[in-house]
Amino acid sequence: MELDKGITGLVLHEKPAGVLLSLKGSKGKYASVLAKETNCTYTHILKVLNQLQEFGVVSFKKQGRTKIVELTEKGMDIAHELEGLVRQLERVYEEKKEVL
Repeated sequence: MELDKGITGLVLHEKPAGVLLSLKGSKGKYASVLAKETNCTYTHILKVLNQLQEFGVVSFKKQGRTKIVELTEKGMDIAHELEGLVRQLERVYEEKKEVL
C-alpha cells in the first residue's frame, strides 16, 4: 500500500475494519479464520494483514509452522475506537429507519 493513502484509507474499508473488529476480542487468530469471518479470500486477507503490519497495527506470532495474527497495542486502540464509531453509525441508521 502506498503510504500517501495512509492508514485511514486502509482501515475504513469493510474487510480491514472487519479484521480489526474480529481480532479485538481475541488473543489472536489464524489468517484463514479471519478470511472466513470477513468473507474474503485467503490471498486478500494476507495482503490486508501485511498492510496492517506495516503500520504496526497487527503482529504475527509463530506457533510451530503456523502464524497467529494479533493486534498490537496501537491496533487495540484503533479497534476500540472503530467499534465505537460502528456503534454510533448503527444508531444513526436505526434512527433514520424509524423516521421512514
